[in-house]
Amino acid sequence: MIRLVLLALLVTAPAAAQIRPFNCVGAERIEDDVFSVPFARNSARVTDAARTPLAAVEELLRASPDRVACLLGHAGQEGGATTSIRLASERARAVAQALSTRGIERDRLRAEARSAQFSPRARSAEPPARTVSVVVLPAP
Repeated sequence: MIRLVLLALLVTAPAAAQIRPFNCVGAERIEDDVFSVPFARNSARVTDAARTPLAAVEELLRASPDRVACLLGHAGQEGGATTSIRLASERARAVAQALSTRGIERDRLRAEARSAQFSPRARSAEPPARTVSVVVLPAP
């Protein structure tokens, strides 16, 4: 009886939203459509300095709804390895949140922490540490 009830619930339940299958392996090697979102030292708060790169990312993703973005957080040496990775991850999630509040679907964004050595050609004079590199992947 319980199995029948569970089966009935599964059959009648609305379909869950599809998760877009993509990963960010190799995103460091992409040179086009890379944006740099700066952060203050020891902070994961998105500031006014992020306004221009976030607007550019938003515009590109709205113009190309089939494209997705990797948000690669960098922290440098801000309090040791564990703290740096945690801060890099928080920064990447903060950028994802900022883009999603601008109407970009969350399933189009992957937030990850990366080591301080990652240094793509970003559209900013900011150093790789204390940034989130947003890499908009080519269309599938």
